Amino acid sequence: MKRFFYIMLAILMTSTLAQAARIKDLCDVQGARGNMLKGIGIVVGLAGTGDSAAAAVAAQQRVLDRMGIEVSNLKELKSSNVAVVMVTTTLPAFAKEGTRLDVLLDSLYDCKSLEGGTLLETHLTGPGLDETVYAVAQGPVSVGGFNAGAGGGGGGASVRKNHVTAGRVPMGAHVEREVPSTITDGERIMLLLKRPDFSTAQSIQEAIDTVVSAGAAVAMGAGTVRVTIPEGERSDLVGFIAKLEAIDVKTQMLTRVIINERTGTIVVGGNVIIKPCQVAHGSLTLKIATTPQVTPALPFTDAQPVVTQSTTVTAQEQEAYLMPVEGTSAGDVAEALNRLRVTPRDMISIFQALREAGALEADLEIM
Repeated sequence: MKRFFYIMLAILMTSTLAQAARIKDLCDVQGARGNMLKGIGIVVGLAGTGDSAAAAVAAQQRVLDRMGIEVSNLKELKSSNVAVVMVTTTLPAFAKEGTRLDVLLDSLYDCKSLEGGTLLETHLTGPGLDETVYAVAQGPVSVGGFNAGAGGGGGGASVRKNHVTAGRVPMGAHVEREVPSTITDGERIMLLLKRPDFSTAQSIQEAIDTVVSAGAAVAMGAGTVRVTIPEGERSDLVGFIAKLEAIDVKTQMLTRVIINERTGTIVVGGNVIIKPCQVAHGSLTLKIATTPQVTPALPFTDAQPVVTQSTTVTAQEQEAYLMPVEGTSAGDVAEALNRLRVTPRDMISIFQALREAGALEADLEIM
């Protein structure tokens, strides 16, 4: 009998208990944001696992032309050792010229693996049609896996570990151009909540007023808190922001159940409540087996054996009994649902049914 494994991450807290979090974990300072960079590059040195597309050959030609090597006949170029990739990274706020960044690589065509390849010089530009080069990337590619036997042979058998058509070049890009960042007008800074929420914004305002001074913070809405910089702190803006980020704020967890149907992962928030109800869940399994049957040909004739397929369908349904399910905390909910002894897929269906029946007091979010 197959064994099913599932992950239920339950945050054990009562519906009235609040958790403390730093402002640094809850907010970003307006203006102190990263910028996305992108570029198209080629990876060379692949062991026959590169692209077979004509675009890879054209990319080789452009690179060789840039290096002063003339190619008279494109048929002389082979693309099996080359792959065209999309190169992306994030330019952090306040990054200076010479700062090194990690870059991510993703194959664009039919490359089988980037293992062992080297990214050639790639210019990284800003979002949209911005052609300004902010960083240049180059270096050996790390994929964190392998793809053995992908080239055929051995009856087509292959062994693959992790995703080998995407990789990264650690510290492979150098910043060539800075992006100016402005975080204050000289008197105020704006805190942007990572998860806008009116209660959290109010709690942040109260915490700052307590630590800094009364009236120093004003909640402008669910996602923004304006902070007035005291005159004595304006000469040391970095130190003032560091003090703000270290302030603890009491927050309440959202009443939510997160479900990832692709992986069978279920995350239950601490405020989730299930009203008393009865649940029964049974699953139906269909097994279809096909067996070839060979009827031998008649002796001393030119007739060929006749091969037919015999198909057998078996249906198996598990027994199910009504069981009481209720809970006023994540721990109670986990314990009640674990008694049903169902698979992750079945539990996802149960949560959806509980929501429809009005027994689940939480938002159900499907990833």
